[in-house]
Amino acid sequence: MEIRTYLDDQRRRVEDRLAALMLEPIGAFAEHIKAMRYSLFAGGKRIRPVLCLAGAEAVDDGEPARQRALSVACALECIHTYSLIHDDLPAMDDDDLRRGKPTNHTVFGEAAAILAGDGLLTFAFDLLSGPASATIADPARIRIIRTIAHAAGPLGMVGGQSLDMIYEGQQVGYEELRRIHRSKTGALITTSVACGAMVAGASEEQEAALTTYGDHIGLAFQIVDDLLDVEATTAELGKPAGSDVKSDKVTYPSLFGTETSRTMAREAVQEAVAALAGFDHRADPLRALARYIVDRKK
Repeated sequence: MEIRTYLDDQRRRVEDRLAALMLEPIGAFAEHIKAMRYSLFAGGKRIRPVLCLAGAEAVDDGEPARQRALSVACALECIHTYSLIHDDLPAMDDDDLRRGKPTNHTVFGEAAAILAGDGLLTFAFDLLSGPASATIADPARIRIIRTIAHAAGPLGMVGGQSLDMIYEGQQVGYEELRRIHRSKTGALITTSVACGAMVAGASEEQEAALTTYGDHIGLAFQIVDDLLDVEATTAELGKPAGSDVKSDKVTYPSLFGTETSRTMAREAVQEAVAALAGFDHRADPLRALARYIVDRKK
């Protein structure tokens, strides 16, 4: 499988659907919606929504399942984009570049950026609970909403971000580091795959296997992110390189060194692919995505 072609095709599907679903900047709320759209349509790899679509395809590669998964994929991208807007704020990571463009708060101001993030987060649940997701059976839809809320909330992404800030400048071990990133980064990645499976009507065994896959690629993704922060340039990343060092954050390279960290990432990918042993060719995109994540350069 040519993974870059697959990524480009799926990214276009997600962006076309986002364009159809997203509010237009007209009327009394035009400036607020403009700020939301600025970050949502600023580019990016769209890894989480693509993982959602690939998770559905691994179970059922029919077009109806793919279409049902699209609204969930779009909601996940709204949540991810909200998290980036808030991460970049002066009170958080204080970055001025994201996806190769000025960060939201540098364009619209801090208050507007906070509200843009809030708007995207809540709009995601509008997509999940409203007409955009009406073709998903209600029992599955309720499970998906709860799963995403848990992954994005105080015991998931937001909680992980809180730990990341609490531990800045402190000496922590592997267990604490793993807890931070399993929550901050891994939870939404794992949930993206699992929710795609739920949309497609996965069995308990399939869902468990895909959740294990997601957990391992979430780890690999974070390790590679940490490596790129010290090895890539700002131009390559589209965001400030070296920001982890600047913020005195604990990372895999700071704890284990670059070579051991790279080995850990590759081992995590191997574990992810092994979790797909019970799936046929329909899971090939997930296998290719796992390898792409560890080999990516940005």
